[in-house]
Amino acid sequence: MVAQKIDVNASLVDPTRQPLLVSYDKYLDAQLAVDKLSDEKFPVAGVSIVGVDLKMVEVVLGRMSWGRAAAGGLLTGAWFGLLLGIFVSFFAKTEDMSGTTLILLGLVYGAGFGIIFGLVSYWMTGGKRDFVSRSQILASRYDVHVDARTIGDARKILGITAQWPPPVDAPGAAVSEDQ
Repeated sequence: MVAQKIDVNASLVDPTRQPLLVSYDKYLDAQLAVDKLSDEKFPVAGVSIVGVDLKMVEVVLGRMSWGRAAAGGLLTGAWFGLLLGIFVSFFAKTEDMSGTTLILLGLVYGAGFGIIFGLVSYWMTGGKRDFVSRSQILASRYDVHVDARTIGDARKILGITAQWPPPVDAPGAAVSEDQ
């Protein structure tokens, strides 16, 4: 049996070292380009979408209050209790309690513990973060990179000219330095 050398770093290739295929302002456009490549049976395993010039945006949704903490805890606890009740109902003896009773008990106990947990969590913040927000990371552009060996095929599929990015000046519009 012949031993094969395995490249441990093969999956750790820096995608920005691959040639740039195309750049988009929106992530959805980059995703659609990769999807088009995939639909055309292009080997997309080496394709990367790279967000450039990242920024984190946090949007404040409202003020945190005791009521909001309790409501959030109730919903989270109720979901967890419901799932736990369903799981227990599969394995419990049906002679002691019905499956529906176990599910409802899980829902009620989960909601109760969730309220307590939500209130205690809010109390422990000590008023240091009295608002609710959501965060997301945005990029100024999204670059699609492909392997150098397959960039020609990718350009054909996406209808991109061989020269990318296109020249800034139109041919014949160059101004000579003599003038």
